[in-house]
Amino acid sequence: MHQHTIRQAGAGLLLALSLGSVWAQEARPAPRRPFDLPPSADLSYDLNARQRGFSLKGEAVVTWRAGEGKYSVRAESRVSVLGTITEDRSQGTVDAYGLAPLEFWEKRLRKSPTTTTFDRDDKILRFSESKETYPLKGGEQDRVSITWQLAAIARAAGARFRPGSEWPFFVAGRRDAETWIFTVGKREKLRTGLGDIEAVLVTREPLEDDKDRTLEIWLAPAHDWYPVKLRYTEGEKESIEQTLSTVTKR
Repeated sequence: MHQHTIRQAGAGLLLALSLGSVWAQEARPAPRRPFDLPPSADLSYDLNARQRGFSLKGEAVVTWRAGEGKYSVRAESRVSVLGTITEDRSQGTVDAYGLAPLEFWEKRLRKSPTTTTFDRDDKILRFSESKETYPLKGGEQDRVSITWQLAAIARAAGARFRPGSEWPFFVAGRRDAETWIFTVGKREKLRTGLGDIEAVLVTREPLEDDKDRTLEIWLAPAHDWYPVKLRYTEGEKESIEQTLSTVTKR
């Protein structure tokens, strides 16, 4: 593939991975919900991306650790023509709301890393990439921790995690934060590296000013509610999909 074309495909992929826009701060929900953290594990995913008419294949590796009142998540994505394209880390404590991030670190291809800080002492959410700040009210997540917070709540919700139910969270990115509302869908049988797995589809509702971007997460009840598939789309021609290939509990 021509180098200029590779750069274009890489730029499109990075654009798709950048979730943005802000909702009104005062509308943020902060409910306390029962939660049950999934066991620590190393998870590997097959990655398929479609960007600007090009198909890119690779792998994603997620390291999830939880115990002794703390947690950490590290996620890395690689594709054959570009190498490592994303690195994300979230680490923090566990409080009455579930995961309580202290720091979210993000690195994108050919870009300097950014840090989002959850200052629990001053109760302020800050960003190295912008001057935006938000008060911490409890229950806030980042773009890495949210998947695991969602899994933890699903594990404890029982029948309340039913099709049609909605679960709002306030989620921080690298420049700002916004309310994400997830809606539970039906159970589906997915083909994965672990064989056919029944999973619950959870979809993030379209954002008010960016309705073309969608996020779908499939959680597997029979496998500790681990995320077995994730799909991000932007319009009809841009998508990133990860499907679980292996999982090793730690």
